[in-house]
Amino acid sequence: MNYLLPLEWTRTFIPLQDRCPVSSYDAIEEMIFTDTGLPISAQFKNFDRDPIGAASLAQVHLATMKDTGLEVAVKVQHPALQEWVPLDLALTQFTFATLKYFFPEYDLQWLSNEMASSLPQELDFALEGSHAMRTKRHFDLIRESPLVVPEVIWGKKRILVMEYVAGHRMDDLAYLDSKKIDRDEVSAALARIFNEMIFGNTPLHCDPHGGNIAIRHNGLRRTHNFDIILYDHGLYRDIPLQLKRDYAKLWLAVINADEKCMREYAQRVAGVTNEQFPLFASAITGRDFGAVTTSVVSTRSEKEKQVISGAMGEGMLRQLVQLLGQVPRIILLILKTNDLSELVYSSHFQAAD
Repeated sequence: MNYLLPLEWTRTFIPLQDRCPVSSYDAIEEMIFTDTGLPISAQFKNFDRDPIGAASLAQVHLATMKDTGLEVAVKVQHPALQEWVPLDLALTQFTFATLKYFFPEYDLQWLSNEMASSLPQELDFALEGSHAMRTKRHFDLIRESPLVVPEVIWGKKRILVMEYVAGHRMDDLAYLDSKKIDRDEVSAALARIFNEMIFGNTPLHCDPHGGNIAIRHNGLRRTHNFDIILYDHGLYRDIPLQLKRDYAKLWLAVINADEKCMREYAQRVAGVTNEQFPLFASAITGRDFGAVTTSVVSTRSEKEKQVISGAMGEGMLRQLVQLLGQVPRIILLILKTNDLSELVYSSHFQAAD
């Protein structure tokens, strides 16, 4: 919930998206040989020693396929993860259990449980490749969609080779302006893409953030002059049909400022009680509860932002932790798309003010 937490907190974590410490070339070279039985030189005509990006689980190198000459992006897992992930998970579970013992009101064990469930999926790059191609096939049938998913060449558990599709970060405003890419259109296109995943017949990409999404100019499209490139397909979830329907009705109630229906569907989708509802409503909309019950489409004023920030210091953080601990995990993953929308809004429009 980027709009509820202090800006200093959320900015601190941004480098984890694509500017983490890198693994050495020698370690990567050894891992590729171990996993494929072939040296890098037997598979790639060129392989850049320095990665173009590094996240917490993997880094990406540019390379050229030896047999086809195709320029590719090679995503390789940090070799040390195989040894350290079990220990990291155990330490996380111990830390959160200890935190709960001394401070019962701050129960974060749900987070360590989610990590234990999600990490094995995110560390299986062959599975990620199948997720990517399923998403690509679905959106290729939607002609108006600007979404581009790089083609997967081949994948193994710790290595994924994809066509190289370059782009700029969504918050690179100088690039957007230089190419006359309309910020409103980008925001609307992103919303349509993730709404298709939430409400359509395709799984939801559950890790959308600034390091996983890029934009590039494309003057050949009829409806837009840009492509939106989606990377990192390690974490997906299928949303049950009834949950899709109830979640849609929740947001229709929010748009209509129908508090009675909002409370009903908040209980259905997330088990939210009447007492918890004001906090939940603020969390999913990024708005003060007064705005939620009047007009959520109104512009958020500086005074409203200060009210929300002030409430966080008055105990809302503790209540938020407790609320997140009881909300179904799939709902938390769906709500991450709200954070993406807020990121795009704040970077595209607040910076222009």
